[in-house]
Amino acid sequence: MPPQSVKPSIREVLLQEIKEQEAQTGTGGTLQQSTVLNNAARKLGGYDHEAILTQWSELFRTGLIAWGMNLSNPNPPFFHLTDRGRRALENATRDPSNPAGYLRHLASMATVNDIAMSYLTEGLDCYVAGLFKAGAVMVGGAAESVILDLRDTVVQKLQALGKPVPKPMEDWRTKTVSDALRSFLEGHKTRLKHDLRDPFEAYWSAFALQIRTVRNDAGHPTSVAPVTPESVHASLLIFPELARLANNLSRWITTDLT
Repeated sequence: MPPQSVKPSIREVLLQEIKEQEAQTGTGGTLQQSTVLNNAARKLGGYDHEAILTQWSELFRTGLIAWGMNLSNPNPPFFHLTDRGRRALENATRDPSNPAGYLRHLASMATVNDIAMSYLTEGLDCYVAGLFKAGAVMVGGAAESVILDLRDTVVQKLQALGKPVPKPMEDWRTKTVSDALRSFLEGHKTRLKHDLRDPFEAYWSAFALQIRTVRNDAGHPTSVAPVTPESVHASLLIFPELARLANNLSRWITTDLT
């Protein structure tokens, strides 16, 4: 689904409702199941109750909320946010724990090709489900697709200009292509305007390295737990910035590279 058409999901509405109710706990309120579910059902309108209950259970299963308010009230209908849940709600409109909001945030920053989007959406599904190793591989695949897309733009431009294409850029290995692309852009960075050169110098290598490292840790494990939820979360947060930088570089290559 293209990000421009992403609508609020059941999970997103539940998280928003929890955040609103959480803000009231400082004035003596409590987080209670029936209040959140009933308010969410009204906002969602046409969704069936079983679908809402399924997503409600998923919030518990994936560790964002847990039962109980305190030791005196440890059971339903009271519940509380876990540390992971609180982190997710800090930026609930664009946190990976809220895929619909995350994809809208991405759409506001950049466009990505269909292949990258298919990997990214599956990576979000994996992250939400707590499948962090799988999520790392999927996000890594999305990032590689963005890099290969930018490589294709460079190759097409060089061919149109009648200039030779660096041989490593046509290699089948993504790392070789990525390194060749970085070297090519480094060779032209003095021609970039400051608002493009500065982000490229500061972030390109860091973006590609962080996401690739987490992906490789998952794909070539050397320990029982090679990937942490925090590392996958970081990769997902970085991805929109990488996509935006790639978009801006692609526009420069298309219009200004001579």
